[in-house]
Amino acid sequence: MAEYLELYIDQGTDFVTKINLYDDNTNVAQNVEGLTVTSSLRRSLLSPNASANLVCTVTNYETGEITISLDGSVSAGLRPGSYLYDVKIYNSNIDYPATRLIEGVIFVVPAITR
Repeated sequence: MAEYLELYIDQGTDFVTKINLYDDNTNVAQNVEGLTVTSSLRRSLLSPNASANLVCTVTNYETGEITISLDGSVSAGLRPGSYLYDVKIYNSNIDYPATRLIEGVIFVVPAITR
């Protein structure tokens, strides 16, 4: 089962967060070499299209460090409120089902100063 994590994005600003993947049984960092990470957010489960795609970059394969980001120009176009999101990994080189790592709610906090 995926970990649940709430995130907050200030509307109109750059968003960046890092996560590290560890094996639940051994608490050892997972090597994610060869894996692709994707993420998107939607207003609801019934939304036919993603409101935005989060940029996921593996910043250290050996320690399982993944950076998740969203440019300020994209967050400026999001309506304030809550969005559902998840982060998935998959191996594009072999027939490997996607695994959901994280899921939760992203809150877009409205900008006051413009």
